[in-house]
Amino acid sequence: MDIDFMNSFHGQKAMKYFKEGYNCAQAVFLCYAEELGMEKSIALKLSSSFGGGMGRMREVCGAVTGMFMAAGLLYGYDSPTDRQAKAGHYKRIQELASYFKEETGSIICKELLGLTGDQFSHVPEERTKTYYKKRPCVQNVGIAATILENYIQEHQS
Repeated sequence: MDIDFMNSFHGQKAMKYFKEGYNCAQAVFLCYAEELGMEKSIALKLSSSFGGGMGRMREVCGAVTGMFMAAGLLYGYDSPTDRQAKAGHYKRIQELASYFKEETGSIICKELLGLTGDQFSHVPEERTKTYYKKRPCVQNVGIAATILENYIQEHQS
């Protein structure tokens, strides 16, 4: 999959949202949620817990989580007994994750940031020029949003 996030509508939109101060999950989820008719404040609240690798615990990257949430809105299942739909959706999610991992090396926040240990502060860092220089987060939200954009284009029926 070609991940040209610099020329992707959703990639650029997600990066813009991240630079405005939204967390990584919010930045990716919001660009799709708005298009699907979800109220902006609801989309932001729903995705707010997943920034910084889930509440800054540095687990699954928030950009990936935002992509998964948007994929759920687009393709998710709603019947607990539809095993075929559930399996198909999980396959889709694993495919999206593999594209992200292929592009970035991991889907885990602390690995993407080069952090070690398990003690992380709940207090977000201030968004300064230094913050943006030392982190791949802006690019990662662009990558995640572009992966989903490409997936949608490739799977239109």
